[in-house]
This record gives sequence, C-alpha cells and structure tokens, in this order.
Amino acid sequence: MSDLLVEMRDVRIEGRSDDTWNPIIKGVDLTLKKGEVLGLIGESGAGKSTLGLAAMGFCRDGVRISGGSVTFDGIDLLAASAETKRQLLGKRIAYVAQSAAASFNPAHKLIDQHTEAPVQHGVSSKAESAEDGVELYRRLRLPNPEEIGFRYPHQVSGGQLQRAMTAMAMACRPDLIIFDEPTTALDVTTQIEVLASIRDIVEQFDTAAIYITHDLAVVAQMADRIKVLLKGDEVEEAETREMLSHPQEDYTKSLWAVREFVRPAKPAPALDATPVISVQGVTAAYGEIDVLHDVSFDIHAGRTVAVVGESGSGKSTTARCITGLLPPRIGRIELDGEALPLDYRKRSRHQLRQIQMIYQMADTALNPRQTIGEIIGRPVEFYMGLRGRAKRDRVADLLEQIELPAKQYLHRLPSELSGGQKQRIGIARALAAEPKFIICDEVTSALDQLVAEGILRLLARLQDELGLSYMFITHDLATVRSIADEVVVMKDGQVVEQGAKAGMFKPPHHPYTDLLLSSVPEMDPDWLTNLLTERGLDNIGDAAVNKMD
Repeated sequence: MSDLLVEMRDVRIEGRSDDTWNPIIKGVDLTLKKGEVLGLIGESGAGKSTLGLAAMGFCRDGVRISGGSVTFDGIDLLAASAETKRQLLGKRIAYVAQSAAASFNPAHKLIDQHTEAPVQHGVSSKAESAEDGVELYRRLRLPNPEEIGFRYPHQVSGGQLQRAMTAMAMACRPDLIIFDEPTTALDVTTQIEVLASIRDIVEQFDTAAIYITHDLAVVAQMADRIKVLLKGDEVEEAETREMLSHPQEDYTKSLWAVREFVRPAKPAPALDATPVISVQGVTAAYGEIDVLHDVSFDIHAGRTVAVVGESGSGKSTTARCITGLLPPRIGRIELDGEALPLDYRKRSRHQLRQIQMIYQMADTALNPRQTIGEIIGRPVEFYMGLRGRAKRDRVADLLEQIELPAKQYLHRLPSELSGGQKQRIGIARALAAEPKFIICDEVTSALDQLVAEGILRLLARLQDELGLSYMFITHDLATVRSIADEVVVMKDGQVVEQGAKAGMFKPPHHPYTDLLLSSVPEMDPDWLTNLLTERGLDNIGDAAVNKMD
C-alpha cells in the first residue's frame, strides 16, 4: 500500500499507578492512508486519546508503549531518535488538543505562537508564516483575522481559541493531524463552520487525520472510517456509512442510543411566585464596550432555565453579573425578591452561599495540588463553619451524594480521576455551600455522551432532593431537551426569545432560534454537505472571506 501513512500493529500501552503498570490499550491495530480521516469513538476511559497520541510516537507522563509497532511513512516511531521525532512533530505531524485554554502559553500572543513551528522547522520566515496565519484565521472564520493574532489567549473566547489552535496545527501543512475533540467547546453554529473549515483544509492539502470525539453526529460528517474502542479494546471498525446504518456489536448500538434521558418539564410557576433569581434590565460592559443589553429573565424555585446561544452571545457574562464578578452598569439582580449588591465583595456570606457555580472545564477548575477532601472541605469550612470530624463527615456525605464512595476518593488528587468524576467533584463543591441556586456553565460539553447523561441524571436527582434551581448555560440543544423547564435564547448580548421548553422547540421560532435548531448535527454523513449547500456555503473558506470583506 504505497499510500499507507500510519500503521500501528498490536499496540499495547500501559499506565503506572502505585508502582504497578496497568493496561490501557490491549493490542489494537490501526492503519491510515494519506488524505484519509479515521474517527475514533468510545466512552471516557476507552483509550481514544492515548491511542491517538501513540500514533505520533508519544505517551503522556506515567504511560508507556509496552508492545507492538508504530510506523509513520515508513519511519519506526518507537525506535526513532529524539531528534527524528522533533523534526516530525509540529512539521509533518500535528496535534489539536481538546482544552485550548490549557494548551496555549498565556504569556505570548497568538500569532507569535502560530509562527513558532514554521520558523523552527524552516518552513517559512516569521513574516510569511504570520501572513499565512491571517489567511488560516480567515478560513476558520475568526473575527478580525488581521488583528486577532495580536491578542493574548485570555483575550479571546474558548471557541475562538480552539480555532486558533486548529490554524496553528495547519501552519506547516502537516501530513497527519490528530484532532482530539476539537469542537467540544463550540456552539452549534460555530461548530458547523469549524467542521466545514477543517474538512475543507484536510481535503485541500490531502492531509490525513485521526478524529477523536464522543459526538457520533460530528464524526459522521468528518470520517471515512470509524473505529470503536471500549476499555482499551477494539470493538469494531467499518466505513462510516456502514457503521452508522449497520453497527454489529451491542456496545456500538448502545452508543447510538444514548441521550434517552428526557426529564418532563415541571408545571409553570404561579403568577405571584417570587423568583429565586431575577435578572432585571441588566446592561454590562467590559471596559467601555457594552456586551449585555437590557437582559431580563427569572428563575423560580426547583426549576431549570437553559440559557443558549453562540459563543460571545453573553451567556457566561450574564452568569458573571449574577455572581457579582462583573457588576452591571445598569440593572438589578434579586435573590428571593431582595436586591443583591452588584459587586460580590459587598455581599454577605449568606448571600454568597446561596449562589454557586459548576464550571465547564473541570481540569482547570480543580486545584491539582489539593486532594478531593481538601477541595470539597474548603467551602464546607468557609460557609458552614465545620471543622475536624464534623467537616470530614460532611465531605464524606457530599461524596456519597454525587455517587463517589468517600473511602475510595477522599484522598485522591484530581489527576487520578476521569473527566466525569472531576465534574462530579465540581458538583459536590458547589453543594458544600448548601445553595439555593447553581449556575451550571457547560458542565457536560467536555464529556462523552454516556458520562454526560449520567451527570444530567445526577443533577436532576439532586434538584428533586434538595429543591435546587439551575441556570444551565449550554450550546447543546440535546441537553436542553433533556433537562430544561424553560429556555432563554441570547444573541449579541440580548435576549431574543424565551419561554417554556415545549414552546421553544415548536415553530414559529425567532430566526436565530431557528438557526440554532437547524445547526444541530444529525447522524447522516451527508448532513453537513447538504446544510452548507442549503445555506449557500459550499466553500466555507470562500464564504468566510466574503463575509469578512
């Protein structure tokens, strides 16, 4: 096979825990031709990312390739010298990580980081690479492509940072790219453009790719073939259309059937009921620029309000206003009918306790140097005043509430937990304050579908048991269907539509709501192509250029 680019045979990979090596990948084969896209799917812990990194001849700390062979374009990566690998990585082999925020150097501008690999590998000069970077930013529909590269990572949104990392991976026009959940953090409308841009660039430059994802509808748009993994073993592999229409194994069929959990919406609150949280005419700014414009909605006791919209629509900024981290320029925030001080530093401890947050990226939200007991114990002590044995008992109770046995998890570090387990710890930390209201900021977006469903079921149970109210920030409309009672749709810092869930999913819609609903990927390999044609975006790169012009 002269066009064979990657060949992995009987690859076995182990991870070290307490001086014991345990199997992660158990003898998996993988082949990839030039210009071909292979989708790797499976639940959390299946070994997808580990196998993808091994295709680069790379392992994370505490992990080793214990057997098999890995060949890239005839080069034995397991026997190759460090210098040979340095020449390949970044130039002929590139990697796009799931967490863009944790992948960029916060001290350097985006364009400086973009030009580093082309300059070091002698592909182009810094000026040429910077010019090419602007063109890639434009193709990936980043705003102000000529200027955005001069920002630091913290000055752009998560979705924009993810696209900047994809552009950086393409800087040397590699032969192989490992995409590790590259659209996880993106809203559905942005995801379409990024997926189309990735597909366009891969096809244009005949780049091979391993596309790792837990979103089956996404992999259907991107992959020529799909390989399913479970606990380090290959379950099955087939051409994409064949896999989607006729999966052979029961486990694969179970992946196709996830997201069956849909919680019935609760009856509407009484007209005279006092909301737990009321946002009234809030306008807020970053510096001199208003980013929220007259935002108003209520959240009642025991109910879940989903706030949806594309990246930059103002969802998380509204949450910052409610928590007091960003005092509004105009407007009022009420808790149980009483006005809250707009700055959190002026709120009482009781007021602070009532409003808690669960964050999107559990990896960066938990202190890596503290044990689980210390992470949960801190708010127990701060808000509830418990110490000693009473504090330990309360932490153990909270771990039991989130279905993680205290004996097994109390003394572990976050690095010893899976993504779903880390998110459960974030939930326990929020519960430690015994709040009335919790803001869930994209809490399932980084999780595979099976784990995400477990988190949604847990949140629903806790709401019923504790009478909690949720503001659920999400770009995943399947999550909205699963858990919401009411929906607030935001765009450009404004509320464009709001109402009960049942009404929001039935026409007529606001045009923007209709755009969101039509942008949810479907399990059809032709869905993305048909949608782009329908919207007149057959070539997403040209469309982005025209839109910028």
